[in-house]
Amino acid sequence: MKRVLDVVLSGVGLIVSSPVLLATMIAVWLQDFHSPFYIAPRVGRGDRDFRMVKLRSMVVNADASGVDSTSSSDTRITSVGRFIRKFKLDELMQLWNVLVGDMSLVGPRPNVRRETELYTEEERKLLSVRPGITDLASIVFSDEGDILKDTDDPDLAYNQ
Repeated sequence: MKRVLDVVLSGVGLIVSSPVLLATMIAVWLQDFHSPFYIAPRVGRGDRDFRMVKLRSMVVNADASGVDSTSSSDTRITSVGRFIRKFKLDELMQLWNVLVGDMSLVGPRPNVRRETELYTEEERKLLSVRPGITDLASIVFSDEGDILKDTDDPDLAYNQ
């Protein structure tokens, strides 16, 4: 039943948000004439890798820096990216991942492989369910970028 609800709501969500998605894609593309998409490698249910789709809010190849966590003062965030991150527009494309079955609307946020390799046995239980677009931590830490803003090592602060 949950999967049916995920498919219906994500399909409707993509259709309803399509004008906003299109406008945001155009704005990202016009900024630097590169793809508006960021394909983020993540770990999902069963410890399987999948490709999470987001709207790009950072400079091209920003992930080459090796930093996984992003503070709101990160210089890799573009001017358009600051706007779309503020309103969480970059997350809308994850409805596609819900539609195709990689993610659910509600579940633990997917993480990068480097981080899941550090999981404790207790944390590894998160990999037994489909990751989600939102969960309690996403709500509580919705200002994660601001929380990490004044740290020298955002990845370390995130893990702690």
